[in-house]
Amino acid sequence: MEDKLQIVRRVAARAAGHLRRFATLPSFALTAMRTSPSERLLIAPQDIRTSDSTIANEIYSGYFALAGKVINLHGRSPFEVESPSLSWARALNSFGWLRHLRAADSALARANARALVDDFLTLAEKPGRTPAWEPRVVVRRTLSFLSQSPIILESADREFYRRFMRALRRTQLFLERQIAAGCVRGEERLFATIGLAELGLCMQADGSFRRRSTRLLADELVRQILPDGGHASRNPDALTRLLLDLLPLRQTYAARGVAPPPQLLNAIDRILPMLRMLRHGDGTLALFNGMGVTEPDILATVLAYDDPRSKAMVNAPHSGYQRVEAGASLLIVDVGRPPPPEFSTLAHAGCLSFEFSVGPQRLVVNCGAPDVNRAAAHRAARATAAHSTLIVDDTSSCRFASGHGLEKWFGDEILSGPRQVGVERQNLPTKTRLLLAHDGYRMRFGLIHERRLTLSSDGMRLEGKDRLQAVSPQAENSYPYALRFHIHPSVRLQSAFEGRAVLLDFPDDSRWVFTAQDSRIEIEESAFFAVTDSPRSSEQIVVHCRTDERTQIAWAFQHMDENQQKEAAAADEYAEKEAAAADQEKV
Repeated sequence: MEDKLQIVRRVAARAAGHLRRFATLPSFALTAMRTSPSERLLIAPQDIRTSDSTIANEIYSGYFALAGKVINLHGRSPFEVESPSLSWARALNSFGWLRHLRAADSALARANARALVDDFLTLAEKPGRTPAWEPRVVVRRTLSFLSQSPIILESADREFYRRFMRALRRTQLFLERQIAAGCVRGEERLFATIGLAELGLCMQADGSFRRRSTRLLADELVRQILPDGGHASRNPDALTRLLLDLLPLRQTYAARGVAPPPQLLNAIDRILPMLRMLRHGDGTLALFNGMGVTEPDILATVLAYDDPRSKAMVNAPHSGYQRVEAGASLLIVDVGRPPPPEFSTLAHAGCLSFEFSVGPQRLVVNCGAPDVNRAAAHRAARATAAHSTLIVDDTSSCRFASGHGLEKWFGDEILSGPRQVGVERQNLPTKTRLLLAHDGYRMRFGLIHERRLTLSSDGMRLEGKDRLQAVSPQAENSYPYALRFHIHPSVRLQSAFEGRAVLLDFPDDSRWVFTAQDSRIEIEESAFFAVTDSPRSSEQIVVHCRTDERTQIAWAFQHMDENQQKEAAAADEYAEKEAAAADQEKV
């Protein structure tokens, strides 16, 4: 009942928000009328994304490879052909591919860039209900036009220059109107303010627009960048994408001789250590709350702006993450509540899930987020079952709007989830221990999930204990639950000791063993979505139980030295001989 009341209140608030948008439009119109149009560009900001000049040759040959789809234009404009997917259309109209033409550094590439921009200005310049005029796409196109303006405008005639500046002016008015009307929410709103701030610095405009856009940016940074450096969405990928735009923006303020807002400098200084906190030994980011494939070149680019001697954070109380390092081992744990609704469209139901790696080798993982072309996989990846944690009755600890017929009002937002998440960190002489709990199963099952994680000081043993504590009469019912540990695809699993243990073999021939006290351990299929192509098949360790049988399970991952591996091999060999002898007796 409480969840239903909360949903009703959110529907009412959303409807009131729609009404308030119309009230803001007249004031916006007056502000826009007082802003004088810009005549020229003063500066081109840097694009720090990596580029590939060979892609320029493909574009000139009429091949556009975007968002996992390739189209042969056969001499037509890319803005005239039918898009193979929505994500392809968004990537095309974002113009991020212009940087590859600039990397080619040839007269042909510059002429090609200008011709393609001219096609857009002719065919799709005016706002409409198309992917080209989605706010997120408009922002990306704006930043691409500004950063790549040297190749677009070189040798351009006066008429093209004026059309290009009118397009930027139209973009400015569009984004200001979208912000004023409340049409951009969450992460998109911050990127929109970044685009406006960049426009205010690059265009020859009156100082009022620059000051207004800087104020919008500062306010949004305060709202979205948490004190520990995380983003309000709790998505590690959001941090990387923000730095790709915030770092050049800081440089643009300096190049114009304009003091950047302190909120911009503080945000950058806080985000960089947070990224290090979420990075594994192989250089990839932990798979929490919408994180998918880590692009190593991009991550290396943004981290190059940080002091390489700085240490990673170990406690992010506002973002809801814990990091424990010992020896070569690393444990990263999600200990946060769901993000606020407008930031939750990519968030996962993975409270108290963890990832565990040893040096550059990943061991325990979450399934990660698939690419944008896999909608069905996206829904599955958000579920609690796709994370290395406990799940009750195959029910996620969060409720998603997409699973309750409320997409019209809330899209992919999270409707409800854990409200209280307890975290206690104990740094002991021989180990580090985390005492955790969340109430995501309280409303539906009357249960609190408690998890204890202990990593030895040498990093060779990770112990855990998961417990379901009854807090209401609902808990008297019998519910099935499962402990799931998703294993990285590079690790080979083998059941041992008659199902009482699992051997885990790393690519470097090192071996770990998983055990669970008084429990039958199963090896089941899983999927790893954080790859550039189709999802990879993987495996997971699962311990099944019911609440009327017992409510806690103790388990451990233990590194095996050479002597232990020999003993395990001898035990396996003995078990195989016993099984063969039994089969022979039957014959």
